[in-house]
Amino acid sequence: MNDKTVNDLELEVSDWLNTKTPLSLSELKGKVVVIHFFQMLCPGCVIHGLPQTTSIYRLYDKKLVQVIGVHSVFEHHDVMTKEALMAFIQEYNLQFPIAIDMPSENDDVPKTMKKFKLQGTPSLILIDQQGRKRLNYFGRLSDMEVGNAIGRLLNGNTAVNQAPKADANNENQCDDKGCTI
Repeated sequence: MNDKTVNDLELEVSDWLNTKTPLSLSELKGKVVVIHFFQMLCPGCVIHGLPQTTSIYRLYDKKLVQVIGVHSVFEHHDVMTKEALMAFIQEYNLQFPIAIDMPSENDDVPKTMKKFKLQGTPSLILIDQQGRKRLNYFGRLSDMEVGNAIGRLLNGNTAVNQAPKADANNENQCDDKGCTI
């Protein structure tokens, strides 16, 4: 796994929801950070990713684990507005902080999604207490796999096993596993 630190991978966002102040990855050192990249119209995000992220948010001590959602839109830009996202957050009762990924000036893939080299949504990033990215996974991981990875990081074991990559052969496709770029 790449040992890039959060100093190299700070989130580039246009707005924050569900938090009074913007979050900075560099300021979250000392915590395990769980970042869930999603889109409102991504079936895999709605069916798997967001419920899992909500469970993580409810389960772990906020002093030890920071959960962040990043709404990272690379398709259907005209309907995935901040206002639509706010209604979506309320409808699905999402309580964790959610950032809106900064749109790119050059193409459809937003800035943070590019910076983290994501394949699509849902994507899960785990960052250890020292601010190093330890997992970058596109698709669905089981609750047990994610829980074990977070537990290892909380215990100071930075050897998080990188799960096999989800099948991303269907470019620009959405199904119950996710949406590919």
